[in-house]
Amino acid sequence: MIATVSYIEQKFDEFNHLIFDGELPRIPIVQSKATRVVGAFTCKVRKNFWGKKEYADLKLRISTQFDLPENELEDVIIHEMIHYYIVYHKLNDSSSHGPLFKQLMNDINAKFGRHITVSHKSTPEQREQLAAVKKRWHVIAVVTFKDGKTGIKVLPRILPRILYYYNTVKSNSGVANVALYMSNNIFFNRYPNSSALKVHYLDKTIIEAQIQDAEKLHCNGVAVIKEK
Repeated sequence: MIATVSYIEQKFDEFNHLIFDGELPRIPIVQSKATRVVGAFTCKVRKNFWGKKEYADLKLRISTQFDLPENELEDVIIHEMIHYYIVYHKLNDSSSHGPLFKQLMNDINAKFGRHITVSHKSTPEQREQLAAVKKRWHVIAVVTFKDGKTGIKVLPRILPRILYYYNTVKSNSGVANVALYMSNNIFFNRYPNSSALKVHYLDKTIIEAQIQDAEKLHCNGVAVIKEK
């Protein structure tokens, strides 16, 4: 599941009562778009006149980029609440995940049957999944061959490399046409981005379906512009 602010607030109150004896005041919940970490407790640290640390702008951040099982999402929230607990009570630890953090984490895991870990960074597999569904703009070359085959090539958004591919492929005796499009359809995320003189063969109906909302580009061999 992807956490909403209201869900995180609900779980914060639930775990505050169950695990932290209701000692933690509510702090702002922020939804982030982080792709490296699922959750983060953040605050600003400064020293007062007597040299003691003071904490301000406390926030609990949870990324909306991950679709996690609910129990894993709960563990992330509790993990960040442990950080908050240590800061709120001005307890000393040797590092962000030092002996005190680990002791509190292990005690909570044992007492409440949780599976909190020191790190909840995203895995390479999760980051790959995010990349697959993230919208980004591509320049697409649709190549039609004289034998009736069709193919596509995802090109770099760099004019000299687009022109190199367009002019070279179009001059091939077996090519009937090269058409260029600008598209943010996630369908094209799966294809490598390069100006290598290759195509990925696809059925014409599949290509037409994927570029129906794309912006047509016009190339005269020396420039590329959007068609009006």
